[in-house]
Amino acid sequence: MTRALSIEIRRSAAVGSALILLAVGVALLYLVDEAEWSTGWMQLVMTQRLYLAMLWPLALAAGAWQGRREQQSNVTELFASTPRPRGQRVVPTLGAMAVTIVAAYVLMGVAGAVSIISTASYLPVAVVAVVAVGALALLAAVWIGLAVGRLLPWLATAPTLGVAGLGLLLTIPAITRPRGWLALVFSPIYEMNMPDAYTTVPGRVSVAQAIWLAGLAVAGVLLFASSGRRLRLAALLPVALGAALAVTVMPHQNRTVVDSVDPVAQELVCATDEARVCVSRVHEGLLPTIVPQAREALTILAKLPGTPTQVHEDNTTYLPYRPAPRSADVALVPIRTGYESLDGTSDEIGNLMPKIVVAAFASPYDCDKGPARPDTLAAAYWLIGRQPVFEEPDTAADAVIRWQALRDLPADQAAAKVTAIRAAALECK
Repeated sequence: MTRALSIEIRRSAAVGSALILLAVGVALLYLVDEAEWSTGWMQLVMTQRLYLAMLWPLALAAGAWQGRREQQSNVTELFASTPRPRGQRVVPTLGAMAVTIVAAYVLMGVAGAVSIISTASYLPVAVVAVVAVGALALLAAVWIGLAVGRLLPWLATAPTLGVAGLGLLLTIPAITRPRGWLALVFSPIYEMNMPDAYTTVPGRVSVAQAIWLAGLAVAGVLLFASSGRRLRLAALLPVALGAALAVTVMPHQNRTVVDSVDPVAQELVCATDEARVCVSRVHEGLLPTIVPQAREALTILAKLPGTPTQVHEDNTTYLPYRPAPRSADVALVPIRTGYESLDGTSDEIGNLMPKIVVAAFASPYDCDKGPARPDTLAAAYWLIGRQPVFEEPDTAADAVIRWQALRDLPADQAAAKVTAIRAAALECK
């Protein structure tokens, strides 16, 4: 069987199909928006799942292309005349397509891992489940494609099936509305977009999706291996059973993944050599880069009395909204990986010091009456000793004007104004 499998891998469309999926997947990771998955492992594997929107239809088309091989080669009657049952004859084809397509998906993840392996130290168990469900989705797609290609061995079958697969994925949310949890059952890409640093996929969600996809994969095998109408009708059973079990297991609430937070990823971890600097566990690998910048920022803030003596990552979540604890002696700074810094000269993590100083003057997220953004920027950059630099053009002009006004004042008056701005931010509830 091993020899037959290796021959099938070499002579079939398996390797070519896998290489196409791998190339498309890696291109999507690095050319669309690397910042969305550069935070950690969960963000990477969820982004992979999102890109199944392209890979799943391609796997369907690849299976359909391979499935029409016997008809295209005019060997259908020859193979039917052999004493070997069809179920045994199709095993190498099923195995070759499965092994190569799944390998392409795993290698796509490895290609992404190269960028984050040095900083992503937190690896939750749920990552394995998310990857496994994604691989199972491609497995089901390629086996269903094989079955359709065999039953409809036309030249147009593969591209038509690919387009139909893409259309199905895109319309599932609309078909199941307002029951969003149903879309989560039947679509491997639903709610996988734009994961934040603390997002996770609950275990029940992965189990339910795996049950449905396993039923779909079994149906594909039965259809591809069938030699009569009775077995083809039997292929409907795993689909129905898988759907029923998956619907039972899936939590019956909308936004299950969007509203899920991993508390372990969110909890703060402090640097061993600098207890005043703490980040969430998902960003623990960034501490060597953050600590020296935090020390520099705290030194700058120490020019004024009552300024923060600690730097913590702002681990606020917005879906659902849970603000990080605030304290007068702590500067809460949001940390985002993969983004350019405010001045566009380096990545944001490599130029974090100004953000920490600015954070000391920031009001709470839900505060409407605190100091204006230009005032906080002007105060922070007055302490830093250089002109404000950030991305909002409209705010930039006001901030520079107010910063210049602070510079024109005597040092004691400017310090008093800066202290008043910070006090206003702290008093805002």
